[in-house]
Amino acid sequence: MNPQHRNMETVIDAHDLVRTYDADTVPVHALDHVHLHIARGEFVALRGPSGSGKTTLLNMIGGLDRPDASHVLIDGANITAMRDRELIEFRLRHIGFVFQAYNLIPVLTARENIEFILLLQQRPAAERRSRVAELLAQVGLSDKAGKRPAELSGGQQQRIAVARALAAKPRFVLADEPTANLDTAAAGNLLDIMSRLNREEGMTFIFSTHDPRVIERARRVITLEDGRVVADEVRNPDRCEN
Repeated sequence: MNPQHRNMETVIDAHDLVRTYDADTVPVHALDHVHLHIARGEFVALRGPSGSGKTTLLNMIGGLDRPDASHVLIDGANITAMRDRELIEFRLRHIGFVFQAYNLIPVLTARENIEFILLLQQRPAAERRSRVAELLAQVGLSDKAGKRPAELSGGQQQRIAVARALAAKPRFVLADEPTANLDTAAAGNLLDIMSRLNREEGMTFIFSTHDPRVIERARRVITLEDGRVVADEVRNPDRCEN
């Protein structure tokens, strides 16, 4: 653990992760004995060249992939040992995902895309309406509630994707290259929103990114190369505490 985080509550503990893929019978070591500890309320960027393992690591933390060896603990729960149905339920309740490709449902409106996660959780209709309205206001798209994804710009779609990720008030938000398809203004707006939620609501954000705009905003930058952590830099660690 980074010494500057010694007195902070560890909420994500990835211990000695190994993940190897076979590419035409040639093994590719996506993760090579990676250790990672994330404290509550951090704003972390995972960076590195293509093939460094950052997206694989993010997928391990989110339970979208499983390691060949060792485990991932989230708030003390071993998600690596969970059965598929249990893991789906855990992700639904505790983890929000933001993807580079947005992954919005094209036949649903912005409002319905945000509400979808709350429907899966079987939340009452009044609660769903209130939460969706709150999130649309937070991302500045209340006037786009009835629009479908094809009627929105890329930046607007990504803001809706962020609102959907936040709908269930997750403990963690995992974002894989969230600004890759956005221009400077849209990326800055999106990062402002996530920075504010991190500060005000204490949500833990972890980004996989090449984008210097994200890396500049991060308060901790972890660099991977060839499936290994080669650097772990904390910036203004006092600001990570809530």
